[in-house]
Amino acid sequence: MKHLIQSLLLTFLILSASCSGEKNNDAATVREVDICVYGGTSAGVVAAYSAQKLGKSVLLVEPGKYLGGMTTGGLGMTDIGNKYAVTGLARLFYRRVGEHYNKFEQWTFPPSVATEVMNRFVTDADLEVIRFRRIIQADVQDKRICSITLEDSNAPEQTPHLIVKAKQFIDCTYEGDLMARAGVSYFTGRESNETYDETLNGVQMSVWHQFPDGVDPYIIEGDSTSGYCWGINENTLKDKGSGDNLIQAYNFRLCVTDVPENRRPFEKPASYDPAKYELLARAMQKMTPNINNYLLFNWGIMPDHKYDVNNKGPLSTDMIGMNYEYPEGDYATRERIWQAHVEYTKGLMYFLTHDERVPEQLRNKINRFGWAKDEFVDNDNFPTQLYVREARRLNGEYIMTQKNCQGEETVGDAIGMAAYGMDSHNCQRIVVNGMVKNEGDVEYHGFPPYPISYKSITPKREECTNLLVPVCVSSTHIAFGSIRMEPVFMVLGQSAAVAASQAIDEGKSVQEINVIQLRRTLKENPYLDGSTPEILVDDSDIDKISRQGAWTKRFGAHYKNSFLWAKNDYPGCKFSFLPVIKQAGRYNIRFYCTALPDKEMAEIMYFHIQRGDKQNEISIHPRKQKGAWADLGTYDFKPGEQSSIQIIGDQTEGAIFADAILLVPVK
Repeated sequence: MKHLIQSLLLTFLILSASCSGEKNNDAATVREVDICVYGGTSAGVVAAYSAQKLGKSVLLVEPGKYLGGMTTGGLGMTDIGNKYAVTGLARLFYRRVGEHYNKFEQWTFPPSVATEVMNRFVTDADLEVIRFRRIIQADVQDKRICSITLEDSNAPEQTPHLIVKAKQFIDCTYEGDLMARAGVSYFTGRESNETYDETLNGVQMSVWHQFPDGVDPYIIEGDSTSGYCWGINENTLKDKGSGDNLIQAYNFRLCVTDVPENRRPFEKPASYDPAKYELLARAMQKMTPNINNYLLFNWGIMPDHKYDVNNKGPLSTDMIGMNYEYPEGDYATRERIWQAHVEYTKGLMYFLTHDERVPEQLRNKINRFGWAKDEFVDNDNFPTQLYVREARRLNGEYIMTQKNCQGEETVGDAIGMAAYGMDSHNCQRIVVNGMVKNEGDVEYHGFPPYPISYKSITPKREECTNLLVPVCVSSTHIAFGSIRMEPVFMVLGQSAAVAASQAIDEGKSVQEINVIQLRRTLKENPYLDGSTPEILVDDSDIDKISRQGAWTKRFGAHYKNSFLWAKNDYPGCKFSFLPVIKQAGRYNIRFYCTALPDKEMAEIMYFHIQRGDKQNEISIHPRKQKGAWADLGTYDFKPGEQSSIQIIGDQTEGAIFADAILLVPVK
């Protein structure tokens, strides 16, 4: 009884002091910082780095072992859309990956390189990181989180709890666990189209990643009494656009190689059950010979002879319909689902390389590959992060919808941009008209980058006033399918950290800060180190361009929203970018090479670089640098002097184009 009274008294004292300035004597039990970032995803690392650069004391808490989330966990073929949307420290991440390969930027990379770059943020800011601590409680008083209680992820019963007190909290988990523990409202599943006047939400049948007609669903083909094959949900197909609680499929993004010296064969897992792949075997019989064209995976080519393997086709790495319990599940439930995905994925690779029902040609192709021995070296060469594409979504001050994605509605408090199409993986595998079918896939692309509202990362002010949620953004299912990209999460993580720092400095709630000042900081100090910002001039900046000749505005594989193209068949055709120089210094000039067919661009393009009375001439080979920034050299610039970067049609044979130029300050 004495010990029970002492324990209760200690708990009471800790909770009583959690919202006051009083320190608890047990330093090993209670930590106090300005900003607590919960979740070591890419957004979490960037948020913690940002807050530290702004002079705040920061604690980054990661429930597991690894930092970087999907960015370091296997997603090496970055889903970006338009690179214009990638700003600030997110852009710096891809620049630093580029440094590794002696390039300006690099957008594809193996996990080990991403880990190296992510760890550099931690080291540069001397971040304090606590791993293997997960939230079990949030103490909320008067709409403010006073503290969170963390248990040891490995030994929850044996290790004392850690209590973290902070002025501001940022939830950077894929699951939204801090948000949920704080009692903030959120969504899961799919809204109906009617809810927010959308067209791509809810139930959607697609021809993509679909079974061919005629695949029998029963264990014994033709015998309905034998039961469904493994992987089929008991759900029935609802009306198109109707809402439900289903969750789009998760998977692991695999890192494999075809270099024999670095290749580890796909081994047979102890839990291997070929029945899990019976439907794939039946589908392949109907898809031959097309199945031999790698229709089972998206093979993302990365540097170092490595590949990011992603889901594709009727039955692949997505474990459809097996994650419904994950968003709201306790830690044991999530661990069970995670391990089921591990076993399923390893079994799939063994099945495809060993089962005689797989066409021999396909078996031989996949057998050329294996786990990369030098990746995930402390995790059996297997990815460290389950691709939790969607779990909880904040029900915040503003809800992003399909209308935002398509530009029908826009916001004036943008803190970042999204640029990927509205994308959802399948949510269920069901029987339709006696055949196996997947449901839930959406792939809608073709719209320009669009702004994300600051209010979409803030809870409702009547619920919590010192929490920001830059990953589980307030949005509908289909809008989240566009927003949920790693570069965007990094951008929003930085924005959240700047906002949290401002809230501390201004003595205000996160809902009441000066958003204009927030946006100014993000624009004028993008790396949060006081360095001179880059200067971008796009073809759409009509006050900073001039042109002569017949130019046509085009859309497509451009930077930002458009580009201009000229056939260049008359003398005097040229185009000038006119950057405004505010700070003197040396700048490296880059020209964006729009990804056009060879026949629509000259083999060599000529430029004049003008600074006052100084002029330099340079040429590039745009066909060799499609979708990248070509280097036009480094020059000294001064404020006030006439500066221009001219494309000279008279010296160029063939069509010319003008998309964007970038002046990068040289330290």
